[in-house]
This record gives sequence, structure tokens and C-alpha cells, in this order.
Amino acid sequence: MTSLASIPQEVLELIAFFAATDGFLGPPSGVIGLLGADRRTHAALSMPSNPYLWSRIFAHKFDTSAALQRLADRNIGPTEMCEEFQKRCIWLKHIRRRTDSLATSYTLSPTHRLNLHTVLWMAYLMMLENEGKNVRQLREYAGFDVWLKDFLFHPSGASLAAWSVRIDVWPPNDERTALALWLFWYMLQPDDYMSDDDTAFREASGILKLFGLGAHQYALCTPPWSEFAPPSRARGASAVKHFGVQLKIAPPAPAPPAILAYLTLANKLSVSWDTIHYMKPPTTTPPSLAPGATSAEWEGEWMRGLHLANTSKPLGAAYSGAFIPGSLEGVWEGLFTYTEFTAYAALLSGAPPTVLQRSLVAHHPHLWKLREHHLYASDGDDSLSLRPVAPGNALRGYIPHGCQWTESSEGLTLKEAGRVEPLLYRSWSGLQKKGTPPGKLLDVFITGEGHSAWGQFNLVGRVRPCDGFISLSKEYVDGDRGQWLYRGYMIGNEEGNLSGRWRDTLSPPDVLGYEGCFVMSRRK
Repeated sequence: MTSLASIPQEVLELIAFFAATDGFLGPPSGVIGLLGADRRTHAALSMPSNPYLWSRIFAHKFDTSAALQRLADRNIGPTEMCEEFQKRCIWLKHIRRRTDSLATSYTLSPTHRLNLHTVLWMAYLMMLENEGKNVRQLREYAGFDVWLKDFLFHPSGASLAAWSVRIDVWPPNDERTALALWLFWYMLQPDDYMSDDDTAFREASGILKLFGLGAHQYALCTPPWSEFAPPSRARGASAVKHFGVQLKIAPPAPAPPAILAYLTLANKLSVSWDTIHYMKPPTTTPPSLAPGATSAEWEGEWMRGLHLANTSKPLGAAYSGAFIPGSLEGVWEGLFTYTEFTAYAALLSGAPPTVLQRSLVAHHPHLWKLREHHLYASDGDDSLSLRPVAPGNALRGYIPHGCQWTESSEGLTLKEAGRVEPLLYRSWSGLQKKGTPPGKLLDVFITGEGHSAWGQFNLVGRVRPCDGFISLSKEYVDGDRGQWLYRGYMIGNEEGNLSGRWRDTLSPPDVLGYEGCFVMSRRK
């Protein structure tokens, strides 16, 4: 006691820091003995009296740079970081004990629902900020990947998905399941499901298939895909406390990660009872296996959630930051799927989920080459003359009827009915060569072409400003196979994938149509 009392404060803090960070994983248990040595030491080192020390320990164990940057306007200091540190230590231990991943009945108690809300939002935001530390704490210390498997796929999982299928009803379409599906994709390591015993694969793929291919049950996006400039925001935004700040954030849609995870697992098998491969397509790369992925991959997801939940201003047609300019430019390869038409018709008529689970799914590879064309406004531009092309036909990639365009190396020149002067949307490749700040982004058009076993086709469409939702009209060159609409999100950025659904263009937008899934990744 006497020796501790004689140690200067700054030296004592160094001892505490190294004791707390001696082991990286889990709470800083190495410092507990020091805190209990005597009253002076406790008063000098405890979290309430020395939040600066504990914020340094927190930054050693968790990724903090993305959160501090994204919340820069909220004055996050040591006290707020300590609050987040305490929360994570408590709930990571909670996950480690496998608490709340299973349910004892089909109706969850209020306490169980609240615990799941806290765990899933904490883990989701940690993964959006991940630079390598957060995922290690979740996976290696807390065993969150195992917790997620139990939650989503166990017969008694608290997602109630397997439970629902057992009683022949569709799994709940709620915030908890959506967050869990995104987390499953973020942490997926496909080889974990490729053992000789295929039980884990069948349990996972059977549930993922419902959320990915069940277009009539599980949304691809919110607001509805048919609205280019939605008049109102999505309902159901959640209140989440993060780094001591009360956030209002919209939960992500469940379908995009489910599509990615289902098709990634299905493509790992050379033979599957419910899959027909017409040539082996390239597979997508989960974030956990992407080399050099950083929190910048998920900037769009963060901005989408905040923007859709922000009720302080109209949703409007202003770009929210959910779409990263240039992220679609280039060559993409992947696959599209379709189910038996009779089985899909039965689903639209009210068939139970087991009909979809038993149906065959055909996989066809395809290749796209996409080009972005941007409309920017600088401070001196006249807002009337630079008004973007009006929202158009949802079944034609949001392009208005009568709109004509010509493409050149400079970009896309558009002539809209009722507008005197044409508009020039500058090509992304041209903007990159100039290297000058383009100004404020107003609109993004996408053009391209591609081919599959069914023939060559052209692609054209737009990016929805409020959430980065991409809608592309696909028209085969020979005309015999008609027009199709491909809609989805860019999941990630440099290491990202396109995930979404195609649908027929004969059914009106407000009517359920014939749909399938697609995924794309950058050609390596």
C-alpha cells in the first residue's frame, strides 16, 4: 500500500493502462486487482474519476475512429466513450453466455425483446465501424457468430424463423431478424457450413432462402421501390443510444443480406438438391473474407439509416450519402436465379413457406459492364436550368416516358419532353480524368450492357437519391426475351457486392409480379 501511495499519478495511469490492455480480448480484467488495492488508487484510476484513462483503454480494444468521425457534430468525449465501453463489456459477456439467442415460447417477453434490441443494434453499429478490432471482440471473445446461428437457425431460435416454418407460417418480418441477417452476412465464413455433416448448411440455407427469395413477404427496400422521390419517410425508425448519443436510425431491409448469404452458400456446393447450375457462376466474397476492408465500406449503410429516420426535414430528392459515386463503374459478374413458375404462382396465392423451401432454383451466370453519369451543380449554377430529369416510370428504371439520350465519351445527353435544352450528365470516367471538385450531386444515371446464356442485353436506369437504391431496366438486344427490371443495393463499397431482385415489367408496380434474385461482384 505504501509503495502504491508513493507512485506519481501519471506512472500509476501507465501501469493501469498496460494492466488493462495486457490481454486484447474481452473486458479489461487485468486492472481489477489494481483498482481494489486501496482507496487512493481507486480514486485515481476509477472510470468516474479518470474517464480519459478508460477512453484510451477503450480505443485500444475497440475501433473508434469511424464513430468519432460520423458523430463529430455530437461532441463525443471521454465520458461518452466510457459509457459505450461499459455497455459493450456488459453485453459482450451477455452474448458469450449465449443468453437470449433461444426462445422458450413463440411469444417473446418484453425483457427478452428489449435485450435483443440492445444486443443486435450494438453489434450492427460495431460492424459498421469495424476496422478489425470490433469483429475480433464479437467473434473471438463473445462468440457472436455462434450466437447468431442459434438466433436465426436453431429450432428454438429467438428469431422464431425455424419455429414459424415448423407450424407452416412465414417467419416474422421484423427489425430483429433484419439486423441479424445483416450481421450474419458481415460475419459469414462459408467454410463453416461445408462439413461432411450438412445439417448446419441445410438449416441455414433453408431459412435464408425464405428471406431472400420470398419477395412477396420480405422487402428489398424501404420506402417502396416504386417511388423515386418518396413523399414520406419509412416508419419504424428505432431509438438507439450509441457513444452516449441518442440516435434515431432506420433498420435495414432484410432481403439484400439474405440473398447474398443464401447464394454464397449455395454456390459453395458442387451439387445441391434444390439448385440447378447452368455453368458454375463466380461467387461473392463475404466481408469477413475481403482483404483490407475498412469501415469506409459501410459509410453508405450508416448514411442510409440516419437519412431515412431523420424527420426534421422532408425526404425530398437530395442525395443522402447512401450512394458512393463511382461505386458502380466497371465490369461485374454474378448470377440471377428463378424458381419454377407454378411454385411462384402458388406462393402469390398464399402457399406456406415450405412450398418455397422445396422448390427448385435455377442459377444462370451473367456479366455486366456499367457506366455512371452524374449531374452536378456548383455554387454559381442556375437551379432551374440544372433541374434533374423528372422521376419516371418505375418499371423502366425511373426514366420518364419520352426521354431520349445519346451517350458519348463526355457523358450522357438527355432530352426530356417539355424541356427546351438537353441536359449533360457527365461520365464518371471523364470526371476522374479532370480531377476537379464536381460540386453538389443532383442525379445519377446508369448505362451499360451485358450478356448471359440467354443473349446480349442493354441496361439503363437511375439511383434513388434518398437511399442509394439502384433500378436498372434490362432489355435483350434480339427483343425476343422482353424487358426486365433489376433493383437492389450496393452492399459495401470497394469490396462490395450488388444484391437485389429482378421482376417482370408486365405486372403494374403496385401488383406482386414474378421475381427472382441476383448478385454481382466486381470482376477480378
